[in-house]
Amino acid sequence: MADYRLSRFRGRVTSHPQAADVALGLLVVTVILLAVRAGRPLGAEDLAAGATAFALIAARRRWPLPVFGAVTAASAAFNLHAALVGPLLAANVICTYTVASRTDRRTAAVTGAVTVVTVYVAVVIGAGRTWTDPQNAAILVWGVLAVVVGDATRIRLANLDAVEVRARQAEHSRDEEARRRVVEERLRIARDLHDVVAHHIAVINVQVGVAAHLLRERPDAAEEALAHVRQATRTVLAELSTVLDVLRSEEQDAGHAAATTEPPPGLSRLAAMLDSLAAVGLRVEHRQEGEARPLPSAVDLAAYRIVQESLTNAHKHGSEPAARLRLDYTPAGLGITVENAAGRPVPDAAGCGHGLIGLRERVSSVGGRVRTGRDDGRFTVDAFLPAALDRQDTPT
Repeated sequence: MADYRLSRFRGRVTSHPQAADVALGLLVVTVILLAVRAGRPLGAEDLAAGATAFALIAARRRWPLPVFGAVTAASAAFNLHAALVGPLLAANVICTYTVASRTDRRTAAVTGAVTVVTVYVAVVIGAGRTWTDPQNAAILVWGVLAVVVGDATRIRLANLDAVEVRARQAEHSRDEEARRRVVEERLRIARDLHDVVAHHIAVINVQVGVAAHLLRERPDAAEEALAHVRQATRTVLAELSTVLDVLRSEEQDAGHAAATTEPPPGLSRLAAMLDSLAAVGLRVEHRQEGEARPLPSAVDLAAYRIVQESLTNAHKHGSEPAARLRLDYTPAGLGITVENAAGRPVPDAAGCGHGLIGLRERVSSVGGRVRTGRDDGRFTVDAFLPAALDRQDTPT
């Protein structure tokens, strides 16, 4: 919190540096002259020293080293004539601090030594003191303090800048990784949907061949084959629409140019998936609500992948080798709920984990919705995939 406040304050000051220096110079000179005036009347030397100190403090940030040289010379000159001229001594400390906070440590040490020696000699001569007068210790203390504080401020600000740079780089890396994962998952979805379309095209090709062969001798059988073609055509059009929505990336997969005629996985393979998970030690309590029915190919594929990803996360991240799976068939679509005992580390409930990024892309590709979260020590994935009865696929 302290670093954040210091960073904000520094940001405000650096956004208006000249105004900040003018305000600081006016404040320092005013306070010191009021303190002097409380003890004696102000003279021309006091006003001249105040004006000089104000000008040098106001210019300290723009020309650190020249201003330091000027304020050291002015302070020495005024103190030789009228010892302990307050505004210039304060300006000397401030400008020494500025050089120490804006240059390297060696330069800071040299400027500190120059300040202490020059002002020390001027005060001893101007005030007629001895070289070992204890009052002169204040000059040494203020000079060393200005260098030490300035150097510490420089290191602190450099550390803050480094932290901010690392934070921006880390955020950029996370964003880039998330975008890369999204692109990869969308390409994977597009490939799976490509397989769906290719499968139905193969079915159409076979059925058209059957219809052409039976058209003259068995028109009833040919009509049945053409009905299958019509149904498969409607499915292909629906899947192509989904593919066009998903394929937003310019990346191409040249190695997947040839169409496969193997149907993609769906919930018909759920039992085999559960058996394979049981073989690796994950017990899945499976419950089904409503009557199972054929789903559109894209929805069926998305449901299979969502269950697969959720149970895989349960096996990898769960604190217990057990999970609960519920499939809820409704007239509007299919609900999927997966629960498991959350362990450490757990999937990111905000949906930023790589597996959950892909899961959300799966749900989004078919127009569904998903909610993930951790509650009472359990991690839950709750998804709904729209598949209204009037849009369902029929077996081919």
